[in-house]
Parts: sequence; structure tokens; C-alpha cells
Amino acid sequence: MTYTAHVDTFARDNLPPESQWPELIFELPELQYPKRLNCAAVLLDKMVAGGHGERTVIHTLIDGKAYSCTYRQLLHRANRIARVLTEDMGLKPGNRVLLRAPNNPMMAACWFAVIKSGLVAVATMPLLRATELRQIIDKAKIGAALCDLRLREEMELAQAGCPGMKQVLYFNDDGPGSLEQKLSAKPPTFANVNTAADDVCLIAFTSGTTGQPKGTAHFHRDVLAMCDSFPRSCLNPTQNDIFCGTPPLAFTFGLGGLLCFPMRFGASTVLMERLTPDSLLATIEDFKATICFTAPTFYRQMASLVRNHKLKSLKKCVSAGEALPDATRQLFRQASGIEIIDGIGTTEMIHIFISHTPERVRRGATGYAIPGYQARVIDDVGRPCAPGVVGRLAVKGPTGCRYLADERQKAYVICAGEMRGWNLTGDAYKMDADGYFYYQARTDDMIISAGYNIAGPEVESALLQHPAVAECGVVGVPDAERGQLVKACVVLKSGYSGNAPMVKELQDFVKKTIALYKYPRSVQFVASLPRTETGKLQRFRLRQAG
Repeated sequence: MTYTAHVDTFARDNLPPESQWPELIFELPELQYPKRLNCAAVLLDKMVAGGHGERTVIHTLIDGKAYSCTYRQLLHRANRIARVLTEDMGLKPGNRVLLRAPNNPMMAACWFAVIKSGLVAVATMPLLRATELRQIIDKAKIGAALCDLRLREEMELAQAGCPGMKQVLYFNDDGPGSLEQKLSAKPPTFANVNTAADDVCLIAFTSGTTGQPKGTAHFHRDVLAMCDSFPRSCLNPTQNDIFCGTPPLAFTFGLGGLLCFPMRFGASTVLMERLTPDSLLATIEDFKATICFTAPTFYRQMASLVRNHKLKSLKKCVSAGEALPDATRQLFRQASGIEIIDGIGTTEMIHIFISHTPERVRRGATGYAIPGYQARVIDDVGRPCAPGVVGRLAVKGPTGCRYLADERQKAYVICAGEMRGWNLTGDAYKMDADGYFYYQARTDDMIISAGYNIAGPEVESALLQHPAVAECGVVGVPDAERGQLVKACVVLKSGYSGNAPMVKELQDFVKKTIALYKYPRSVQFVASLPRTETGKLQRFRLRQAG
């Protein structure tokens, strides 16, 4: 590791031992980075210096009216906030700063201000409650926060239980003592902290599909690496592209797709605080967006609404966050004419590492390892699986997992043997002879029933092809006779009844669609499915419900 710019070395001190680090690969020319690097300076200051200052970077709606912000305006706002952080709040490089807001221009400006100041950004999902916030604050030893005024209630409750949280400034508030009031007196210039490329710049907490969030430390170079891999190889964006979508900036899928990716290429983004499938389509139409990022459930619901909108501007759609069912891909393509770009990424790896271009899609496959990354399917002892054999997905590239003070590091990164340094994502996959990867399940979500291995997502994909099914989640539940039973929790479309004849109809449909033994022996009709704020299905909650 190079010499740190951090005065407060907590983040570096609580990285895993280097013996437990992933192996990192920087073979591609675009992934070669200098030892001293501040990623905010590259994404913002350098873009202004390079002639993009008067170009729009952020579009949004404020009180129903269109609002836009240029690269130069964002730079000046971030610089003023950085001065508040360092001059008024007295924060030192390496201090952690909690960020809380929905997707809006101030959240983006605050993120850049924190990074420019050599601080460590810990962005959190807006819907988190005080109990969850306290866990994050305690884990990352956070002493300061910048928070949207509308999230004040839970922030104050969290602060009351965390003696170390000394300073909180609220924004999107013109009142006395607000962040806006303080930055209004500051000049628009700031001397960026000369951080090392391997200084921690953000701690991303997992979105909690297992109920046990972990903090992953990412370096300044990791932020640039995510910009210089997936979007460069699968999207090929230009400065004329307009990005939009639903993932929160607190989620690395959103941080990349809705902020860092467009800015790396001099493009612009639409930041909207709350979106439904219909309002996302309206956003694409109104702002003439060209690239959309959202989760599979949105694409499925958007398919039936596409005909109500003019989407001539839309060229590319990216799906991640959870597995994309083939039925959803086909439904959306038939409705829109657009082939969804699927991808798998993890908080631990910061962003997508397996994907494809629209021209190289293969039915049922997530894609192939994108340039800069390597991927394998291995068995329980680390040997490569033959094509078509289900095993554990292992990945390595320019980014990798570094949990903050967490014993689970040893379960994510292989620490010995020939596969030492590979990241184990926790996903069960199979690979074909051409290097395409096919998602099966989370490794802890594989259902073993009467000796058969059954992947819940495969059963879900079959059910989603039935015209009555809006959403579904499939899990294994304990059974004395079979070990586990395949249980389907189904949300029906309007006009269909959840009764015994519908149970039999769905079971018979699955039997005709995939192998007979995989059909759901238990079917429960529910009004909605439990999901994280990023749209991931929380299967552990379905299992807990029995």
C-alpha cells in the first residue's frame, strides 16, 4: 500500500490482513492508475478543466419543474460543501461521514465534497430506520453526517443512541444552521486532498438480503475501475447519453450507473427521488434518456406500460441487483424492442463483472466475464467444474472484497490453495463451453428436496411465464419426508383469484415447463413480496414465514 493521506487511519487499520485480500488484476491499459489519485477530482474537476464545465450533468424535477445543473455548478457546490466539512466541522482526512438522502443533486454534491476532502463516504439507504443506522454508525465509527431534512426523524433517533455521532448538518433546508446557509458564505474553490489511489474513499454496506449487512471498503482507484470496465465494454457511452434509473446512490449499482458512469464519459444523468414503473417511463420520455438502470421487477412491470409512452430516445437498458428471469427479458423486448443488458455485480466487487453487449446476448445467460475480470465455476474443493455443471462462482479483477473488521472476509475471499485470492460471490452458476454464465441460485438458496438440487430462480422463471403471475418468490421450507419442499409465494395479477384451482393450474404449468420434480408442492398467494430498498427479493423472509 502507498503512503496514506489519511490523518484518521481507522478505515485502513480495520481492513482485513493482507493475507486475506483478493488478488487484483490491472492488465488492461485503461485500468492503469497513478499511485496518487482522488477519484472525485478525476470525475468532476478534470471534466470541468477538460471543457465540460458548461455541459449539463444532472437533470431532475423540483416541485414539478425541470431543473438542471452543469458540471461547473456541481463543482462549485461540492467545493463549498468541502469547505464546510473541513473548515466549519473540522473534519480530517480519513474521518467517516454518513450521507443520507434520496437521489437528488444535493446528495451528489455532498458525495463529491466528502471524497474531495479525503474523507470516507458512508452512504445509506433512505428507508433505513434508526436501529439499522446505529449498527452502521457503530461499525464504521462515524462522527459526522450530512442528511436530507426530510430524513431528520430517524437521523435524530440514531444520533441519540450513538455518542460518537457529534455533528449532523441537514440540507435541502434554507433555515438557520442548515448546510445551505453555511455553504452560501464559502468561495467556490477547494484544494483537493492528495489521496493515495489505495486510500479508502467509501464504505458500502450490503443491502441486507440476508439480514446481516457488512461494510465493504473501496479505494479511490476502485471507483474509477468500475467506470473503466462495465460501461466501457458493454455500454460504450458518449457525452450525449442521458442516464436514468431507480437504484439509490447509496447502492453501488446506483452510484455507478447514475452518477460515476455518466460523469466518466462527460454525459448527464437524471436523478429522481421516487419512481414507479410508470413514472420511470415518463422520466425517460420527458428527459429523452438513452440509458436506463433498474431491477428486473421494474422491467417486468414496465413491459405492459411501454405502449403509453414515447421512448424513441431509449437505446440501452441495464438490469442488475438480482437475477433477470428470461421470461422478463422476452416480455420487455417484445414490448419495447430493446434487449436488456443483464449483469451480476456485488457490493463487495463494487459493480458489474459479468455481463454482455446487446449483440452478444445468449438466452438464459447472465453473460460472460467482462474485459478486466476473470470468472470460474468451481466445486467445493476449488476445482473448475466441467461445462454445464453447477458450482460456486469465483471472480477476480481490478476490484475485490475487503470487509471492514469482519470475520466473514475469510468466507468471501479464498485464502489458500491454487484459487487463493479469488472472490466467492455466494452465487451458484454453471458455465457453457463458450464462457457464458447461467445463474442458478444463491449458494445458500439451493433447495435440496428428496435428493434433488433445485434452483429457486429457475422455478420462478417458469411461474413468471404464466399469464396470471405478476411476481413470485420460490424457497425451500423444512419437510420431514423430503428434507425440503419447494414453496412458491405468488403475487397474482388483477382479475385472478388465489384459490385451489389456481394452485393446481400453476403446479401443472410448471410441470410442463421444467422438470417434473421441480414443481412447487406448496403455493401461497400473497399481496406483495419482501424486498430490499434496491429491489432484491429477501428470500430469507419468505423462509422465516414458513
